[in-house]
Amino acid sequence: MSAVTMINCCLILSACLLSSQAVWSQRVRVEPEVTAYPNGSVNLRCEFTNSGSTKLTQVSWMFERVEGDRHNIAVFHPQYGASFPNKDFDGRVSFTQGSLENPSIRIDKLRMADAGRYICEYATYPSGNEQGTTTLIMLAKPRNSATAIPVRASSSEVVVASCEAAQGKPEATISWITTIAGRYNHTSVPERDGTVTVKSEYRMIPTPAENGKEITCLVNQRTQIEPKAFALKLVVEYPPIVTIEGYDNNWYMGRTDAVLTCQADANPAPTDVSWTVASGQFPPSVRVDQNRLLVRKVDETVNTTFVCEVKNSLGSGKKELVAMVIESTEDPSSAG
Repeated sequence: MSAVTMINCCLILSACLLSSQAVWSQRVRVEPEVTAYPNGSVNLRCEFTNSGSTKLTQVSWMFERVEGDRHNIAVFHPQYGASFPNKDFDGRVSFTQGSLENPSIRIDKLRMADAGRYICEYATYPSGNEQGTTTLIMLAKPRNSATAIPVRASSSEVVVASCEAAQGKPEATISWITTIAGRYNHTSVPERDGTVTVKSEYRMIPTPAENGKEITCLVNQRTQIEPKAFALKLVVEYPPIVTIEGYDNNWYMGRTDAVLTCQADANPAPTDVSWTVASGQFPPSVRVDQNRLLVRKVDETVNTTFVCEVKNSLGSGKKELVAMVIESTEDPSSAG
């Protein structure tokens, strides 16, 4: 036999052996992947199909958390019955039927650490060992939460909202929906049980104009049917911003019932509103009613500067208005 012919024969034999092994390996039927949750249960199915003249002598289940590090957790022998040699699975693993043809197992009181590869391996004669592998993916629903963080108006960037997906598996993703200019960051912290806690903070320069603006946190994670949305309203605190309304530049001599109103935009809400005049004493025709200043009749004494001051727990704000009294028109009844 020539060298070329011998090489060809070896190649054909090798191909036949590989093909045979592929066919044999398909006889151990398992599910490629299953998912489960902590404290729950899972069935890992296994059966030997088309055994023909192959003799099944024993079946073993092995757990492989890290590749190459296998641990025997369940064995079934037709003469000696079932045994469970691994202490980590003591009292938690059992055969659902207890037969060589269908040695499926059930694992109860699942832990995150149970995630990994489970190998169902048959000892057979004369073909040797045959196996199938199921990957168990442990899932954990995250505890989701979000909050708007009260901040004071300033010129510095601060955290105004926080969103968290705690102890989830796989790791959650967090995004933000808003029209407010800012930026956000993410941190991921692996937990001891194999879960991951993800936190995201939204940062911006807070101004009074942003108070009450909407921002939404979205949490996406495999165990959720749809993203979890948290609609928040920003809380920006600031001292009162004061305006005086009602002055129309037409305070003529003899005009009656002129009114000034002191308005304030503040967070927290104003706690006190006061009126003063630059001259020190109110004119006789002026009366104060909370945030309103009433001028019963305009005369030369109201030709002054009115000051409204508003306070809240963060501070105070003032607004001045200079009233200019003008000569009355020929027909005062048609004015004002």
